Amino acid sequence: MSHSKADLGLYIHIPFCRRRCHFCAFYLEIARSDRMALFRSALAQEIALYRRQESLGGQALQSIYFGGGTPTSLPADQLVALLTLIRATWPTAGAAEITVEAHPSSITFEDLAILADAGFNRISFGAESMADKDFASIGRFGQVEDTAAAVQVARRAGFKNINLDLMYGLPGQFLPDWIHTLESLMTLAPSHISCYALTIEEGTRLAQDIARNLVPPPDEILQIDMESAAERFLAEEGFSRYEISNYAKPDHACRHNLLYWTGGEYLGLGPSAQSYFHGVRFGNIADLEAYAACLHDNRLPVTDRTILSASERQRDALVFGLRLLHGVPRSVVTAAERDRQIDELVSKGLLDADHDRVRLTSLGRRYADTVAEQLF
Repeated sequence: MSHSKADLGLYIHIPFCRRRCHFCAFYLEIARSDRMALFRSALAQEIALYRRQESLGGQALQSIYFGGGTPTSLPADQLVALLTLIRATWPTAGAAEITVEAHPSSITFEDLAILADAGFNRISFGAESMADKDFASIGRFGQVEDTAAAVQVARRAGFKNINLDLMYGLPGQFLPDWIHTLESLMTLAPSHISCYALTIEEGTRLAQDIARNLVPPPDEILQIDMESAAERFLAEEGFSRYEISNYAKPDHACRHNLLYWTGGEYLGLGPSAQSYFHGVRFGNIADLEAYAACLHDNRLPVTDRTILSASERQRDALVFGLRLLHGVPRSVVTAAERDRQIDELVSKGLLDADHDRVRLTSLGRRYADTVAEQLF
């Protein structure tokens, strides 16, 4: 799971969904053919502009990640055309990890066979739960049986690396329900599982429903119990918890996401996509019309750009690195004034530390952001 500083990833944000889930605060649009055509045209212009600027300096892509939204809102042949364009623009490592996110109800065997044949080798399904009763309050369409069917046809189409995203602490979900979801997942034999505690984002439909007492808010104590149950259960099933929210079978940690947590570089394309390259963080405008207009004028659609100082890079290495279960090298937090802070956090049971590395304890993982802030 270690990564060279030369590793480079490409993220493509495809901002289309059939409908917005109640918990979602991401930039997205409802999938319509005219909007998707505008997006594809603008994205091709963005790729061409980066190519003319030789922005990546000939570095080979080690990972390509189609995220969203729901990337499979686009027809499979259009996703393949985008991947073909990317490979024609930048060198791509022969063993590159190429991921596509998908809603279980948005694909067919024929779609997945087309994607697998074109070189997509990892797929991530938004399962969320394996109990149909959990879907209504979060506005997720489809049924549990769609997830089971999607995994089966993905494997038949040639995908061997399959991730399932889950959420816990959903309205009306209790610990036995969560354990049932985990047990049900094992029958599908995924290679990777992501478990996210439900968080309430301002302005979402779910936040409004909670404010109107239509659904209960998340129970933090229950979520902690659910997290602990997932860690125990998945360890027994042969999954390694390598990051706060992520579990993998051996050799199946997500290489693209590891770039985010280990200071690797990545370029983001599409509206609202984020990038980190040559010590600079920058993000695209989160509006399809404005994104397309910039590119029509041969301007990159970047709205914020921050050149990180050495101190800021060290801070990010700490904040992101502590999300990994093996933690960070002691050198990342070494400073005379921090030794006392490390000792204090160790005494509180939030950190483990030795001469080589500093890592969060199971208790510390529940308060990861607070621990990082105290160390910096």
